[in-house]
Amino acid sequence: MSVLLEINNLSISFGGSNKQKKVLNKVSFHLSKNEILGVVGESGSGKSLTSLAIMGLLPENCDIDGEIIYNSNNLLEIKESVFQKIRGASIAMVFQEPMSALNPSMRCGKQVTEVLLTHNKLKTTEARSQVLELFEKVKLPNPKRIYKAYPHELSGGQKQRVVIAMAIACKPKILIADEPTTALDVTVQKEIIELLAEIQSNSGMSVIFISHDLSLVASIASRVAVMYRGEMVEIGSTKTIFNSPEHLYTKALIASKPDLNIRLKKLPTVEDVLSKNIENKIISKEERDAAQQEIYNQKPLLEVNSLSKYYPIQKGVFSSRQLYTAVNQVSFKLYPGETLGLVGESGCGKSTLSNAILMLDPPSKGEILFEQKCITSFDKKALKKLRKDIQIIFQDPFASLNPRISVGKAILEPMTVHNIGNDIKDRTAKVKALLLQVGLKQEDFYKYPHEFSGGQRQRVGIARA
Repeated sequence: MSVLLEINNLSISFGGSNKQKKVLNKVSFHLSKNEILGVVGESGSGKSLTSLAIMGLLPENCDIDGEIIYNSNNLLEIKESVFQKIRGASIAMVFQEPMSALNPSMRCGKQVTEVLLTHNKLKTTEARSQVLELFEKVKLPNPKRIYKAYPHELSGGQKQRVVIAMAIACKPKILIADEPTTALDVTVQKEIIELLAEIQSNSGMSVIFISHDLSLVASIASRVAVMYRGEMVEIGSTKTIFNSPEHLYTKALIASKPDLNIRLKKLPTVEDVLSKNIENKIISKEERDAAQQEIYNQKPLLEVNSLSKYYPIQKGVFSSRQLYTAVNQVSFKLYPGETLGLVGESGCGKSTLSNAILMLDPPSKGEILFEQKCITSFDKKALKKLRKDIQIIFQDPFASLNPRISVGKAILEPMTVHNIGNDIKDRTAKVKALLLQVGLKQEDFYKYPHEFSGGQRQRVGIARA
């Protein structure tokens, strides 16, 4: 099988000559024609950084060594004008965070059309027709509506499917899929994976499939590369990697995957497995029943009664006003100490319901009771106080963080607003403790959102909540 892409001793450092910090260390691998290569590893291991290097999208303040060979050319040495002809046409990418990958000021259809017109000699009407076909391929409901919609009018999963349509628009030879199904529900996730596999099979396109989901990688990839702390620690066939891994980290990664048949008191992390500090205490059915009995003997903490949310649909000047029902007559109760799972396909109203409960986007009908008080009638002062008691971790971590302030200040801000802690020194200490609690470092307090991977940014969001 002939090699299509070859990475040799790729190293990346940040900080200039004074404070060099190596984040990628001599990474080497190849991608063959008509192959799907899976890349796995924890957040911050260098997976996305490697893909950005291949795409030529790294920031200017980094030092890069090594080679990225495509079509007998080292991509690290070619001019940007030459790279622009390759990027999107020959090598394309599905980004991890769809909201930051789409232009919020452009309609979705126009954004995909732009890619087609840039790399192909097409008329605008032909490009529009192809975009609608692409939207159908990636299972978007009502492609004509999506074509005219802005990104904020779509659910997270729908935005990700627009990004996938954009990436495969020009039928590239290499597709880099960086966590392409993270924002999607299980049913659509399966459809997208089958779609990528079908496109790959029909076109002979090669795919670098980056994911933290080991089962997903095992189902689609022919070979798997394992990354750990900026290094490629193991690479081999999917069967070999999952059935008889050699590196200790690979073994720990597989061993830390939760077993769905038993309920452990504490789920083991990779670090627990590496240090052999695993607690195998299982919660029995009797213990679980007793805990649930205790939970449901209490009064509900949150009650949602017949909640509905409507949005107006734009029509002509003389036509009657129509409403789109995003959430329809939803009711449920949440008890103190309970974890309630809310599931459903992309666009079914999960996020809209969450925003309504937080009164970020108030409901059109129904009532929300928190601690037996109806919060739908709260004034601004009462709502501000409520924010301390009801928090949210947003779906898109990059879009939910202010890129202009450090993550430490982002976590510190709500503490200041709600008078948590005695003074700035006390609050700073609490923030650093929270960063450690979510698996980050104290010195990360001073970093900005763009300096973190997608998974690390989500940890910042958890710390803030």
